Amino acid sequence: MRAVLVDANPSLAAVAEKLHKASDIPLHLNHNPDVKPAELPAVIGDAEIALVDHTGLPTDIARACPNLKHVVFLGTGARSYMNPEELAELGIQLHLIKGYGDTAVAECSFALMWAAAKGFSSMDRGMRAGNWLRTDGVELTGKTLGLIGYGGIGAEMARLARGAGMNVIAWNRTPRPAEGVTFVPLEDLLAESHVVSMHLLLSDETRGFLSAARIAAMRPGAIFVNTARGALVDEEALIAALKSGHLRAAGLDVFNVEPLPAGHAFTTLDNVTLSAHSAFRTPEATDNLIEAALNHCRRISGQG
Repeated sequence: MRAVLVDANPSLAAVAEKLHKASDIPLHLNHNPDVKPAELPAVIGDAEIALVDHTGLPTDIARACPNLKHVVFLGTGARSYMNPEELAELGIQLHLIKGYGDTAVAECSFALMWAAAKGFSSMDRGMRAGNWLRTDGVELTGKTLGLIGYGGIGAEMARLARGAGMNVIAWNRTPRPAEGVTFVPLEDLLAESHVVSMHLLLSDETRGFLSAARIAAMRPGAIFVNTARGALVDEEALIAALKSGHLRAAGLDVFNVEPLPAGHAFTTLDNVTLSAHSAFRTPEATDNLIEAALNHCRRISGQG
């Protein structure tokens, strides 16, 4: 039995080489993070396990990998890259990795929230262009943060926000006890929150969750933060709300189309702070991620 990391960027490759043990099953690293789906049958070859970072694995491509029995997706958002049900019909089991970057993603959400509230990105761009653009920011101490979804990342975001003196409310499909967090109906969260931060997993049920109607129901002047998945949000409605001033600002790490196309409307709005789907990219999170992926391989091969 052997495994292939099909799209190893330099940092993933370095960590995999560091953490892979001599007693582990062989792991081949394909040092091409931009590998195309059509190239995957040749890359995977006769391997039983494919570790996938961000490359699409269409069902017809998986069908062309005759020995493939397991896909270890490096994260939780596999549905954006493959169809789990169709893979299962081919006898391919999908394994996800949860929790590895909860702190990293929450810290990014927290940073985007503050940057959006203070207008840092607009001032930074202006000053680099030789302009002195002073912006009136918003004080977040004492304001209400609303969390849509309350898993590990949401809990970490709540911890950070409470430490900064914010009131934290949350909506989750299954309310759970959480110190200092009040669970409320979604309509109350949208109406009351000065900041709304998205922390749902993407699924068929949650795709487009923050619809135009729900954006319209948000508190006027609110800030929106998304480090979850772009497809959770009606992007056109969000753009319209930012242009009209219904929403004060947004901090976004994820988008419907990635990489974000040149000239996209988000890049033209001064009240939007952007990051390149990098919330999870810290050395600590990468170590957690690769160790968890190797543990999946160890269990599959009977070594763990």
